[in-house]
Amino acid sequence: MPGSRTGRPPVQRGARRPVPPRTPRENPVARLTTRARRAWDRPLTAYYLILGGSLLITVLGLVMVYSASQITALQMSLGGSYFFRKQLLAAALGGVLLYAASRMPVKLHRALAYPILAGAVFLMALVQVPGIGVAVNGNQNWISVGGPFQLQPSEFGKLALVLWGADLLARKQDKRLLTQWKHMLVPLVPVAFMLLGLIMLGGDMGTAIILTAILFGLLWLAGAPTRLFIGVLAVAALIGTVLIKTNSNRLERFGCIGATEMGSDGSCWQAVHGIYALASGGLFGSGLGASVEKWGQLPEAHTDFIFAVTGEELGLAGTLSVLALFAALGYAGIRVAGRTEDPFVRYAAGGVTTWITAQAVINIGAVLGLLPIAGVPLPLFSYGGSALLPTMFAIGLLIAFARDEPAARAALAMRHPRFGRKRGTGGPVSDRSPRRWNTMRRRAPARSSGER
Repeated sequence: MPGSRTGRPPVQRGARRPVPPRTPRENPVARLTTRARRAWDRPLTAYYLILGGSLLITVLGLVMVYSASQITALQMSLGGSYFFRKQLLAAALGGVLLYAASRMPVKLHRALAYPILAGAVFLMALVQVPGIGVAVNGNQNWISVGGPFQLQPSEFGKLALVLWGADLLARKQDKRLLTQWKHMLVPLVPVAFMLLGLIMLGGDMGTAIILTAILFGLLWLAGAPTRLFIGVLAVAALIGTVLIKTNSNRLERFGCIGATEMGSDGSCWQAVHGIYALASGGLFGSGLGASVEKWGQLPEAHTDFIFAVTGEELGLAGTLSVLALFAALGYAGIRVAGRTEDPFVRYAAGGVTTWITAQAVINIGAVLGLLPIAGVPLPLFSYGGSALLPTMFAIGLLIAFARDEPAARAALAMRHPRFGRKRGTGGPVSDRSPRRWNTMRRRAPARSSGER
């Protein structure tokens, strides 16, 4: 045939399909940021952050208490695991309180506000009774409950102020009374000052600072005007200045801010050795249990300065991990307080978040030499059952509030048991659908018969 050398008919080639334009590849950083933002916006993010973060801090704290307290226990002629066993018992009791608080309805939390406040005030007053109160490190804020166990009622005063203050402000907001400054201040500020007075009678300035932070957090959440806020802050600052200047020990602690060398009289010993512990840790630390400063050089290695031992044994990586866990816990608490419509939940969640965050900042700031040593433990981390029990109850409050969000309730309601029959809608057993076994894989949407 013409046009073909082989005589075969020419091959009829179809028209080429247009090549679709290539879509630009998404930046991996932008893709990762988008996924992270979607994960943060999920309804149960706050719930998982609070539950997982608090449990991780508690478990890591148990490990560090065991490591940091061994030498102190042996120096006191006690077993090496003495303080660890007491902390483990307190963590177990705190776990029960956390679970109970996380399952309580909001009405029961509000009903417990006044009994907890009354009990805390009674115990804090009982501390000052001779023969009942016990002095530890110069502060008489303890009650002996038998044997080696002691109770610090001022730690429960923090929880009492959060619950009672949240209930008080919520009731006043429902009655639209918070627009008047007298209803915003009375009786919240007088009761808070009463608790502060009972604490300062024992000389515990650190706990008083935390209680003051909780008070300011509640006033800020209630929408206190700037003038009122500054007025209360000025009064608190004036009282604090007088208390500091009239006590040589407190003045010395302020003089140790940023100290890297001890004085000729041995001043700033604890602050300087805390810096030594952090500096010798390096990037990944000297290894778990290999701290040198805990061998009698660093006072309160398992309580107020356990963060320094953590930095020495686990290094910068360990300390940054602890900071990240507290940051996640604080973010989740703020998110719960910001997304709720219940005023009590908003005030209580904000108060608990202020409490834990402020106490962590004060403790870590003192170890880093940025703040004066206030003598407050690191929440959920340091040794001390009296501090651990109310803190874990407060974490249970946050978990309950996070579960109670409308979107979180809907997400939890859509979850099915992993094994066994799905949740039925009622009716006799014979009328229900046959038993099916759930899997972790999502079911694909139904497709039409012609779809490939």
